[in-house]
Amino acid sequence: RVKMSAEEILVRAVELGKDFCLYFDELECDALCQDRTLHRVLRNVKSQLLVVRPDLDVAAFEDVTDQEMQTGKGMHFSIHCYKTTTPLAGLPVAFSVQVGDKSYYMCCERECGEMIIRFKEGEVPKEIPGESNIIFFKKTFTSCCSKAFKFECSMERGMFLAFEEEGYLRKLILKKLSKDEVDETMKMSL
Repeated sequence: RVKMSAEEILVRAVELGKDFCLYFDELECDALCQDRTLHRVLRNVKSQLLVVRPDLDVAAFEDVTDQEMQTGKGMHFSIHCYKTTTPLAGLPVAFSVQVGDKSYYMCCERECGEMIIRFKEGEVPKEIPGESNIIFFKKTFTSCCSKAFKFECSMERGMFLAFEEEGYLRKLILKKLSKDEVDETMKMSL
């Protein structure tokens, strides 16, 4: 049971029809409002940390020493959690990271017909009026693994954050997942 106040739902009745149905006009569309922010590192299934290097335009999972972790350049993420009216999709989150004196946010974009991950300089908005390429839905990885998660791109359903081996790098990518598949490259812990 959920309590709601008049401030949470904006509805304006227009008329009562002949069939005694109430008709509405200008319903407010779903909007995302920032709820809280978590400060975490993201680890893959190999216990490597996600490190963002905007100068090289790359984000990859790396083995990190304790000393490197203390300096934390590009690896301590702010995970911005948003309130939603559609909780079945998962918890909407956005990621940002501080590198030097600049803040970068993660987004997904279509490039040459393929969905890719980018980190752009700037801040994550407090409110998002509609769909956004910075929102990912946080979901438990499997029903028996509640401490690990997968993150689905809100703009391209079925595409999840994952890593792909590219030479010596384990690059952060978006990867398509079929409904019943379990893919360890998408498993992340906070």
